[in-house]
Amino acid sequence: MKVLLVKPYSVSDHIQPPLGLGYLASAIRPDHDVEILDCIKDKIGPHALIKAVERAKPDVVGIQCYSTDIFRIKFILQTLKSYSVKTVLGGPHPSAVPRETMEFFGESLDYLFHGEAEVGFKRLLDKLGGWSGEDYAAIPGLAWRKSGKVIVNEKSLVEDIDSLGTPAWDLIKPHEYPESQHGAFFKKFPIAPIITTRGCPYSCTFCAGNLISGKRLRKRSVRSILSEIKMLYDKFGIREIHIVDDNFTMDRGFATEFLINLKKMNLDISWAVPNGVRIDALNDEMLDLMKETGLYLVSMGIESGSDRILRLMKKGTTVDKIRRSVAMIRKHKIDIAGFFIIGFPGETIEEIRKTIRFSLELDLLRANFFTYLPFPGTESYNELKRTGKLDDIRFEKFSFMNASYSPEGIDVNVLKRLQRKAFLAFFLRPRILLRNIMQIKSFRHFRFLFGRFYRWVILQ
Repeated sequence: MKVLLVKPYSVSDHIQPPLGLGYLASAIRPDHDVEILDCIKDKIGPHALIKAVERAKPDVVGIQCYSTDIFRIKFILQTLKSYSVKTVLGGPHPSAVPRETMEFFGESLDYLFHGEAEVGFKRLLDKLGGWSGEDYAAIPGLAWRKSGKVIVNEKSLVEDIDSLGTPAWDLIKPHEYPESQHGAFFKKFPIAPIITTRGCPYSCTFCAGNLISGKRLRKRSVRSILSEIKMLYDKFGIREIHIVDDNFTMDRGFATEFLINLKKMNLDISWAVPNGVRIDALNDEMLDLMKETGLYLVSMGIESGSDRILRLMKKGTTVDKIRRSVAMIRKHKIDIAGFFIIGFPGETIEEIRKTIRFSLELDLLRANFFTYLPFPGTESYNELKRTGKLDDIRFEKFSFMNASYSPEGIDVNVLKRLQRKAFLAFFLRPRILLRNIMQIKSFRHFRFLFGRFYRWVILQ
């Protein structure tokens, strides 16, 4: 069958190769003909996407779905109903609320997958193509309809993630992605993201990460990871790797083995961990290895400067532990970007101010101050719904920078002002401002950064 996998257009300026679609493409080849369309990179809006579908004439269109995109996707699906094409959704939103997602899109959506979809998607395509007589009820993670009723099958996890191979990099073409959008700053270029593990055993109440890949940590073999890095280096000229695991350092032995062997390869690369690391797994020996192999930036999910809020978030850490971890990382001359959440349920204005002060005390190069988002399926979302403290969410306004929710006692406009104050207080310090300016690579990079600052801070 001919399959078109789509990453739909979004207002996000964070452009990164779609690893998930790459793994799906790899899983269904060579039995099925597949193409990947990244509408964010190629600036393809909903109407242009329909034209692209007309030209490609696929049998199946698979779309990656985030909560922020559901109204744009609804228009796309409704339009595609006039074509003889089957539609399939996957990604964070359908993984969190599969039944509700099927009901929201109605008959315009044929199928969706919740959780990891590589195995189930291949089996669905084989059935649709007439090569398999398997019952829909046996396909893991599939949501479908029987006599108009939505059926949601149990999902399953891929035990041996080496068996999935690597993403279809020849379809993704990582070297064609713009440099600055990978996360505002970078050291070398071109850049490619990779995963070394799947799953996160932790229970942060705001995080939807384990809704797709579960709580059990599963690791690729070190040989598989190094082989992928070498291929990206040789074939696509990749010179920077972003390890985008939820918890790259959770298994210290695994991470150390990987780093020792990466060092032996002696490649001219830099690397970063933009999704963060488990700080309680770090020690001086591992940080030495990280630095020696080209690590220049660690992102940390610090979240709050209040121990009470950290407990409510179930972060499993304290303000003092965070201070010590930051000092340990900086001792090895590795830069740190801190992630903070303000406006968490139950948080007070004074606790938000405490978080802002905490960000200024820490030796961070950069900081992002996100407003809390009630992601469907998370513990905090479910609790807010249970207690009636969550109004209907306008997903089209869903954004870390848009204050879609504010806790009781804090007006949403006050929360936006506090967010703006946090950004300005952090970045307008002369030393921090100069250090970041010194890392601007080009006028194009400057223009991108200025645009992000204008949207995130000035317009707020």
